[in-house]
Amino acid sequence: MTAVVQKVTEVVGFSPKSFAEATKNAVETAAKTVRNIKWFRATEFEGDVHDGKVTSYRTLVRIYFDYED
Repeated sequence: MTAVVQKVTEVVGFSPKSFAEATKNAVETAAKTVRNIKWFRATEFEGDVHDGKVTSYRTLVRIYFDYED
């Protein structure tokens, strides 16, 4: 069995609709330039409020991917 080493990077996803969409945007955008993404963890959730209404969502996402030699 070969050892697997993973690297972690953090990205912030944005969405005007939901935390789920912000998370999806973060992972799918990272996947355009990061190879071998295996899993992710959404760790922080924030949003903007204007005139008493939620107007946008932000999610801090840790992206885990296999390290290549």
